[in-house]
Amino acid sequence: MSTTQAGGGATVRRLMLGSQLRKLREARGVSREEAGYSIRASESKISRMELGRVGFKERDVADLLTLYGVDAEQERATVLGLVRDANATSWWHEYGDVLPPWFQNYVGLEEAVAEIRSYEVQFVHGLLQTPDYARAVIAAGGHVTEPAEIERRVEVRLRRQELLTGDHAPRLLAVLDEAALRRPWGGPDLMRNQIDRLLELGELPNVRLQVLPLGCAGLSAEGGAFTVLGFAEPELADVVYLEQFTTALYLDKPAEVSEYRHAMDGLAADSLSPELTRELLHSVRQEL
Repeated sequence: MSTTQAGGGATVRRLMLGSQLRKLREARGVSREEAGYSIRASESKISRMELGRVGFKERDVADLLTLYGVDAEQERATVLGLVRDANATSWWHEYGDVLPPWFQNYVGLEEAVAEIRSYEVQFVHGLLQTPDYARAVIAAGGHVTEPAEIERRVEVRLRRQELLTGDHAPRLLAVLDEAALRRPWGGPDLMRNQIDRLLELGELPNVRLQVLPLGCAGLSAEGGAFTVLGFAEPELADVVYLEQFTTALYLDKPAEVSEYRHAMDGLAADSLSPELTRELLHSVRQEL
């Protein structure tokens, strides 16, 4: 099994385990505060566990199962088996020195999804960047200046990109604001190579690339860039990822996710078709 599959698999199991614990708790009528007290933890720790955003201790899960009235040996064994799978080490743990925890969460989710729908305003989506483009935008951010750290971050981005051509590649709908293509990151040669990369990846059967032209207001997403992550497992809810300067928000309430899915539908409708997007990419390339 590849590292990508292993990492994504562990994330799915963590999400499924968290979801199962939440359902058991609610069925028993136990509050998060009560659950936290039973394992010497806080209410927020229970919340993070149920969202699959932290690791699990087998003893804690066993104590929660007892609290929730799960006494059948086979059922307990099944749930506790998930704990061991959910705690499997993923490849990105090697990069803990350059990846903040809030972004490690995203990398795990990204590798576990069946579908990624993303709108980008400032930059080309990370899964579609060339190494030189990634290097330029990371350095331009200003908060990373050491060459070694920049290179480590570029490595992470390139490892993430293996997802698009792996055995279990997700569908990617990438809507890119034309303004991002017009920003001369690193100069004309770099941008020409980046556009060539977009043209190449746009040919993959699982990738749909569309550009939102400058003449379009893009009112479907006046709040800026966002990503909607969809899972194949029916018991796992879609997640909206909103990246900020020093942290990120993860939204999974159905009403909130529905709003963003609707916004993405609007953006895709307002954007150029993949065929017209290719024409625009060739045009922008010639202008550089």
